[in-house]
Amino acid sequence: MDIAALLLASAFFIGIHLGIAGTSLRDRCVNLLGERVYQGLFFAASLVGISALCIAYGAVSESGGFWWQPPQWLRAVAPILGLIALFFGVLGLLTPSPTTVGMESTLKKPDAVQGILRITRHPFLCGVALWAAFHMLVAPTTPALILFGTLLIVALAGPASIDRKRLKTHGGDYRAFADKTSITPFLAVVLRRNSLQIKEIPWWQWLALIVVFVAVLVLHPILFGVSAAPPL
Repeated sequence: MDIAALLLASAFFIGIHLGIAGTSLRDRCVNLLGERVYQGLFFAASLVGISALCIAYGAVSESGGFWWQPPQWLRAVAPILGLIALFFGVLGLLTPSPTTVGMESTLKKPDAVQGILRITRHPFLCGVALWAAFHMLVAPTTPALILFGTLLIVALAGPASIDRKRLKTHGGDYRAFADKTSITPFLAVVLRRNSLQIKEIPWWQWLALIVVFVAVLVLHPILFGVSAAPPL
């Protein structure tokens, strides 16, 4: 397996997310197959795509050198950036949100905007984008740039695509939710469309964040051969 397989997996993953999801092609697929069947097939395709990316990356991850030499200070702050990325990613997965498939009914709740959703209405994708971006900076090999660049493209394009779909299907309810939140972290708080309420984030979400962060620190050198901890 060579770099061509990684590029093919990248094109497939980007293609299904940018070329189908959020486009008129998605609407045609839903009309033909039904919403649930489409979602099931899209989930399966996404799983195949991310699996192919990981397998192809694993086969060529050690090939070639760095495109540039990352500064030492960047390696030192990488765990902090990783923790921030996990903050958005883990809490985003654990917080009910109308941007998540199957949770659109939360739009009807008076506390639809809560916890991390006050910071950004797309926390998981923000976490993925940050995680992918700093990995590209600290490990700028050709395979890493392809893998993490793929994830970064999908994560950056995802929020606008999700917003278009939710506005189309939920109209005014989603518009009201969007008016109180923002894609860019903290922008809605700065603009006073809502206020930061850290106390709304339950203790068990903080605990889950700590557990995942420690697991990453422990498993990163085992799985990837590189320590995620700062150099001493």
